[in-house]
Amino acid sequence: MKTILNIVGSLLVFVGSVWFLQGINILPGSFMTGQTRWAMRGGIAAAAGIVVFVWANRNRKSTT
Repeated sequence: MKTILNIVGSLLVFVGSVWFLQGINILPGSFMTGQTRWAMRGGIAAAAGIVVFVWANRNRKSTT
């Protein structure tokens, strides 16, 4: 499960970063270029990816 969450978190950070950069007009060539709504969605997706990644890799104490 940890591996799957790491993959999901990494993908969210990557995709969110691309959306954010397109939204703020740094990565041109898409319908998302220069649109603030995609910058916001990208920032939220990247933040969610970081949360998933950190949550998956936190130290859990054994209860045994």
